[in-house]
Amino acid sequence: MNSQTLAGLVSNIAQSDGDHTTHIPGLMIYRRSKATDPMPCIYGPSLGVTVQGGKRVLLGDEIFDYAPGQSLVTSLDLPVLSYVTRASSAQPFLGMGLALDARVITQCAAEMNFSAPLKASTSLAMSVVTVDEGLLDAITRLVRLQNEPQLIPLVAPLIQQEIIVRLLNGEHGPTLRHLMTAGSPGQQIAKLIAWLKRHYTENIAMDDLADKAHMSPSTFRQHFRTVAGMSPLQYLKHLRLQDARQLMLSEDIDASSAALRVGYESASQFSREYTRLFGAPPLRDIKRVRLAV
Repeated sequence: MNSQTLAGLVSNIAQSDGDHTTHIPGLMIYRRSKATDPMPCIYGPSLGVTVQGGKRVLLGDEIFDYAPGQSLVTSLDLPVLSYVTRASSAQPFLGMGLALDARVITQCAAEMNFSAPLKASTSLAMSVVTVDEGLLDAITRLVRLQNEPQLIPLVAPLIQQEIIVRLLNGEHGPTLRHLMTAGSPGQQIAKLIAWLKRHYTENIAMDDLADKAHMSPSTFRQHFRTVAGMSPLQYLKHLRLQDARQLMLSEDIDASSAALRVGYESASQFSREYTRLFGAPPLRDIKRVRLAV
């Protein structure tokens, strides 16, 4: 199985620019005919593969470029800046994204025998590596299932599990396994991030987060930045601002109402931080996004 086969399958699904859903749960196909501006968004646990063109993801101060034949794995919900760097009408950017089920990752990791145990440390919850032949073959078979919808309910979960096993066993393995190791700092931060996702609209003190993670404030901030690529406070702001933007787009509410809904007490502070993240004040940014759709 080669990359040209996968490119043909992806191109057949994405015949126009945009984000294309498939019949396969969790699988998205992307096509862009020109480079794009950086877009703040949240990457959930997922596998991304560039099939043609180039893409860049910024996580805090870290830069991840991935070209054809390379894959990006994200093991937690992470606020990033994402954009296409190489694309044209003649050779559009083509990519795919597959959501990863944390429960399946945990189950597979528990059943696998790894050649070397992980050291008790933390690592960034994102990595880019070259796709090996085995993983490429599994990904290609999953995408090809789009042409056999009657087989998807039974076969897709098996291939998705195979993909997770191959990720755990390959160079992406440490990125995923650090967050699954019981009692490790990485797992403590992963649990805390899951808690933050449910409670980010509340009034949260950073020292209280350290207590929840059973760490001193300084140790907590260090481990959090190592895993998430940013400080706990920056992470909290990203969650709130992303949610506020979605509320304004989907419910057509004003900036002040959105700010209150996501936990801001000061509308002016919300506007400043929103402008810093999205590059324009709320009203102008929302108009820009709607015109782009």
